[in-house]
Amino acid sequence: MKNIFFFLAALICSASTFGSITDSTKLADSNVKAKIYHVNIPVLSVIIAGGMTADVLGVQRMKNKSSLTLAELNFVTSPSQIALINKFDRWGLRQKASDRDRFNKLSSNGLAVMVFVPCLLVIDKKIGKDWGDLLFMYVEGHTLTLANYCYNFLGPTYIERYRPRTYYTEFSDVTRESGQNRNSFYSGHVASAAYSTFFMAKVYCDYHPNLGAGKYLIYTAATLPPLLMAYWRIKALDHFPSDNAVGLVIGAAFGIIVPELHKNHIKKNYSLGMFTSPEGMGLTINWKLSNKQLLSYK
Repeated sequence: MKNIFFFLAALICSASTFGSITDSTKLADSNVKAKIYHVNIPVLSVIIAGGMTADVLGVQRMKNKSSLTLAELNFVTSPSQIALINKFDRWGLRQKASDRDRFNKLSSNGLAVMVFVPCLLVIDKKIGKDWGDLLFMYVEGHTLTLANYCYNFLGPTYIERYRPRTYYTEFSDVTRESGQNRNSFYSGHVASAAYSTFFMAKVYCDYHPNLGAGKYLIYTAATLPPLLMAYWRIKALDHFPSDNAVGLVIGAAFGIIVPELHKNHIKKNYSLGMFTSPEGMGLTINWKLSNKQLLSYK
């Protein structure tokens, strides 16, 4: 697990470090200077391929979690344990079990639509001319968002929380004892939806810096699709409200951070790296505040 974590960390570092390497001859070209983002397609291709491999392994591992035993199921759904669920999340236990299949299909089909919504950016002439770079950036971000879900200490790899459907006696024991019911926290569907819409909002705002207060309306609009996805996931008995809230925040963060790391201006004062020593491994962040100041963290 530790090796996989540092492999993913290396991918993220590569995305920002190698992605900011620009040939000096290209800098002299006015077309390159005018680009909002710098994207090294060969490097990103390697990052995406490696990230997708790690994602497939991570998702497969979570699908193969051990089933709940009958004793474990009885304990989890006992009145004393249900009473420990906070008031904010109790809504997840007040749904109609008969609605599950309908909302499960809605969330699956809805996510497919939300993932492709950023393609509408190409309608904008200023953005459409860079569609190739944006496509690689977008896929990179989705790969990293899923990797974060699979391997982050906040995800289901480290946190086992039972899905709401575990508590509904209307379902068969086979359904309630499934090992996938251990993967409630946090919502990967909501994280993916939020990444998609916030990536779209971030890119649009970067290409139109004179929007002023209008950008707040755009980011507000970007919040609506993942909120709808969160509602569907609750009705499908797959997640509690707090699972969705965390997924939305994480997905939105990736949607904003990934384009920001690729912005041309950021090469001047920001760098990421890795270090090794006899004591261990870690990440380094260098942030240049001015011509004379440089902060370094490890």
